[in-house]
Amino acid sequence: MNPRNRTLSVLLAAVAVLALSLAGTAHAASASPSGVVNINSATEAQLTLLPGVGPSKARAILQYRQSHPFKTAGELVKVKGIGKKLMRKLESFVTVDGKTTIRAPAKKKSRKRSRK
Repeated sequence: MNPRNRTLSVLLAAVAVLALSLAGTAHAASASPSGVVNINSATEAQLTLLPGVGPSKARAILQYRQSHPFKTAGELVKVKGIGKKLMRKLESFVTVDGKTTIRAPAKKKSRKRSRK
């Protein structure tokens, strides 16, 4: 095999490995929680189960609701760091009525191959 073909083969193999590893990451990241979060009563931990909401956004929600209880779920866009794009991701998971029932997405069990 000439050096040019060998380089091309190595490059294609590297791209294939990278694509496979990214595909697994994308699947894990796309898993959604189940249930809803009452944004007027949820804890910081419950809020962080929402897609796109980490500890700092959860604290911002808690701080905002101390002085401005939410009348509608759409009012979340008034919280710093939550824009219309994130709100579209959250709208099916947030409510201002009822109990918080959110659960983290189920983790996939990994199968280990046994060597023989």
